[in-house]
Amino acid sequence: MKVIFLEDVRGVGKKGQLLDVSDGHARNYLLPKKLAVEATKSNLNELAAKERAAETKNKRELEKALKIAESFKDKVLVISVKSGEKGKLYGSVTNKEIAAAILEQIGVNIDKKKITLSETIKSTGEKQAFVKVHSEVTVEITIDVRGVES
Repeated sequence: MKVIFLEDVRGVGKKGQLLDVSDGHARNYLLPKKLAVEATKSNLNELAAKERAAETKNKRELEKALKIAESFKDKVLVISVKSGEKGKLYGSVTNKEIAAAILEQIGVNIDKKKITLSETIKSTGEKQAFVKVHSEVTVEITIDVRGVES
């Protein structure tokens, strides 16, 4: 029997997948627990419509991510922190501080978990970081860490 999975079933199929399973498994387990529905013409049309909607949504999100990535182009993020002798910082610059600086200077709200540092920032100077804007779009940004002696 052909069924369309409504939820992931471990070892059998994933949500939205169309599979041929044994009649007994479908009638006794998948259908009563509403883990799958029978693959009728109307259910197949509904599945196709959901796939098209998800595809257009992904396309819109990707376009939005590319616009955000474009806003980072040729920008240098300036972060001023307390420092001691020879440009050594008290503590380090965190992802939270970088996310706040991006919001303030570029106007884009980025989750701190989406920022990856190539190295821990513990001194002044220009450093590199990567911002994952979308699953397919990652942007490299330059951070200019300026020390303010206390």
